[in-house]
Amino acid sequence: TVAGAGDPRVRSGLSIHVFVCNTAMKDKAFYSSDGDLLIVPQQGNLDIITEMGRMLVKPNQICVIQQGIRFSVNVNGATRGYVLEVFNNHFVLPDLGPIGANGLANPRDFLTPVAWFEDRQADFKIVSKYQGHLFVAEQDHSPFDVVAWHGNYAPYKYDLANFCTVNSVSFDHMDPSIFTVLTCPSAKPGTATADFVIFPPRWSVAENTFRPPYYHRNCMSEFMGLILGRYEAKESGFNPGGATLHSMMTPHGPDADCFEQWTNKELGPIKVAEGTQAFMFETSFQLALTKWGEETCKKIDEEYFQCWQRLEKHFKI
Repeated sequence: TVAGAGDPRVRSGLSIHVFVCNTAMKDKAFYSSDGDLLIVPQQGNLDIITEMGRMLVKPNQICVIQQGIRFSVNVNGATRGYVLEVFNNHFVLPDLGPIGANGLANPRDFLTPVAWFEDRQADFKIVSKYQGHLFVAEQDHSPFDVVAWHGNYAPYKYDLANFCTVNSVSFDHMDPSIFTVLTCPSAKPGTATADFVIFPPRWSVAENTFRPPYYHRNCMSEFMGLILGRYEAKESGFNPGGATLHSMMTPHGPDADCFEQWTNKELGPIKVAEGTQAFMFETSFQLALTKWGEETCKKIDEEYFQCWQRLEKHFKI
């Protein structure tokens, strides 16, 4: 666990995790009693067996496994990725407002498993995450013996390549909320416990506009990850499998190299982020780092702030 906020005991908050593995969960299943899991593989395929059926989730795809649903993961070689866990609600599609009926992540592109089961005797371990702790129960058979199911409380997967991007076709920036794939609403209207946002390949055509993300502070905490490629606002030092955290009301934006490149670039229709998929876990909660995230992992970049130090003043009176 890298960071989080709130407490599953009061059904409010979230946790952000990263995972690395190279071995399948043999005769073992897991479920979270604390909340829903949004899983983002970055390297390696996840062959996931759930009580409702199987899902093959590849990099540039995501899946959601809801609270209480048991699952097991098979992998083939080195595998890693990110997990967003929310405690107080379920992930839903964002309201489209004036966009209308179609755009962003369309409901038709979300896939749920078909029923699959196994009738197998084995010494099975069931691992439960409850109030942030792990507990193990043992049983003599596979938990994946559900022969059929109905209803809409089921895991699902989504291919990020199917996201229908919306953007400005005249000038200036639209709010990054236009890149929201899924949101988990908070108790306060208009804010989210967590948004899952992506920055996919897209056309950039805005005139008289600095096109990369603008410099800003905001009332949300932003945890960014990179699935593949190079993020246009910080092409060096932010690698696939890595992450950045910009805390609430902390100023941030493109690094000095990005500013110079885009300030001097001849504007026209440009395809940006080709071969790239960056994403963001954004939350209205203030995120706190765990001891593992801040110390044990030994991955904090102490010189991160240096990427902005070469920015120069360009105001003239």
